[in-house]
Amino acid sequence: MRQTTVETVVAQARAAQTQFETASQEVVDELIIGLAWAIIEPETNRSLAEQAVLETGLGNVEDKIIKNHRKTLGLLRDLKKATSCGIIRELPEQGLVEIARPVGVVGAVTPSTNPIATPLNKTINALKGRNAIILAPSPKGEAVCQRVVDLLQNILRRSGHPENLIQKLPTPVSKEATHELMQLVDLIVVTGSQNNVRASYRSGTPAIGVGAGNVSTLIDETADLVSAAKKITASKSFDNATSCSSENSVVIVDEVYEKAVVALEKEGGTMLSAEESQNLQNALWIQGRLNQNLIAKSASDIAKATGLERPEINKLKMLMVEETGTGREHPFSGEKLCPVLTVYRAENFEDACRQIEAIYEFQGKGHSVGLHSQDESRPLKMGLKLPACRVIVNQAHCFATGGSFDNGLPFSLSMGCGTWGGNSISENLNYRHYLNIVRIVRPIPPFEPSLEEIFGEYWTKYGR
Repeated sequence: MRQTTVETVVAQARAAQTQFETASQEVVDELIIGLAWAIIEPETNRSLAEQAVLETGLGNVEDKIIKNHRKTLGLLRDLKKATSCGIIRELPEQGLVEIARPVGVVGAVTPSTNPIATPLNKTINALKGRNAIILAPSPKGEAVCQRVVDLLQNILRRSGHPENLIQKLPTPVSKEATHELMQLVDLIVVTGSQNNVRASYRSGTPAIGVGAGNVSTLIDETADLVSAAKKITASKSFDNATSCSSENSVVIVDEVYEKAVVALEKEGGTMLSAEESQNLQNALWIQGRLNQNLIAKSASDIAKATGLERPEINKLKMLMVEETGTGREHPFSGEKLCPVLTVYRAENFEDACRQIEAIYEFQGKGHSVGLHSQDESRPLKMGLKLPACRVIVNQAHCFATGGSFDNGLPFSLSMGCGTWGGNSISENLNYRHYLNIVRIVRPIPPFEPSLEEIFGEYWTKYGR
């Protein structure tokens, strides 16, 4: 029976992975350094970023250059001393030895919002585990993804490795081909459309998908308002808010509401009137769906497209709208994928947390939540109460959530949202998710507790 095109690509990947799966840690680590440099070499990085913006119409060149560089450099920092080949841990007191083995062939679905950084991140993590990878990019990002693959395959050939360790589905990438790929590989990792995430889980293949973003950040009465405004604005405007980790709403405690809004406006935001907000809503959503022509555009471009006339229009970094409700009848409470920030007023910290819960019940449950506060008790309160897998404290959210040089999260462009977000992981996707861990189990001196040790307190309290 004749093979389909996707079956051929997967067969090529399997043959290449079989050759590569016995590579030493030294060989693997040298290869991933070469792969990374092939993309973030400054001239190449700029050229790829320019192509990505030209072809997808999403984001801006300078920020994509920064994102490609920092995300990749951070990933290499994380992987530099990480063992992913052979014995990775020994626990003699437990009689255990852990061995890292490849998962095999990885199918990676990647979004148009990050058509360079996300494919590269997944490829480096996959090869760190001695796997092969097949990329399934979104249609808008397909051409630049093909160029990334071509550059990476050049490194594979130069290093004496099979070029089919890294492949992309043949052009044009279709939904049908992507779903077929999901059926044939050993592991699927999906970043982007929730339809693709759900399809991966239905495929029957082990899958790791990540949830939808709709990040909300809380500013309380103890916050450094100038610092908070700078960080929120930098995060919200970066790459025109293509990141799922960009703030989509800010909930401000009443005591500092007016001052916080002034601070945000000083950083380049502008609060819209009720009429202007309605005009923006009419332009931003068409029949309940985000207008593809305004996604990931600059605040100035969006303002001009909606007829907003302000003297400062060319200097705008974000548009702000006041909101009180959540849900489909209040579309500004959802993810906007552009530099539009929804602003809520709360009576106090507890009320702010309730408002964030309501926002996340509509969209964004499980992803992350931000907090700007000097009260050391409040991050823990939010972590114990809110349905969010990360509480980002006094940081620019989109830079911090996927790992940063000044926090301890692993560098990643794919954030698991736990069962709240319909995901199988609640942490940042990282190299360990691309490994099978084998455990050698030796006998140790037995430790079997008596019934009294286990049940004694219970019997004393309740009887036998």
